[in-house]
Amino acid sequence: MTEDRLAEAKRIVEAYLERSMAKDAEGARRYMAPDCEIVFTGGRRMSGPDGPPAFNAKRYASVQKRPLRTDAVWNKEAGAVHVWATGHLHGAWPDGEAFDGNRYVDFFAVRDGLIVRTEVWNDSAEILLARAGLSEAPL
Repeated sequence: MTEDRLAEAKRIVEAYLERSMAKDAEGARRYMAPDCEIVFTGGRRMSGPDGPPAFNAKRYASVQKRPLRTDAVWNKEAGAVHVWATGHLHGAWPDGEAFDGNRYVDFFAVRDGLIVRTEVWNDSAEILLARAGLSEAPL
């Protein structure tokens, strides 16, 4: 696996995330395989790039990513470059209260220049439970 292929997979993921956060489903779709699997926190399965923004619209009044780093490795068994994008979410909860520093990790499998799988994890569920008095999670 060449460094060029790893860098290209990172570029694909970063471009997809940019389009996705801009709520540009058609722009994001250009970076995805037609049968791309999308799995959000809690095991929520979505089809197509319009699913994540629709889900986020229910959870946040607004949300954006503040990327920290993107890492890529070749996974021979999967025949794909595995990419992890990490950072923090910032925005506002549905009640308008601002938040920042909500950690996220996004996983991507990139094969033949397209994203074939993505998984999303972040602190939002724990933070929402804590805000409701239902969790010991730190705010």
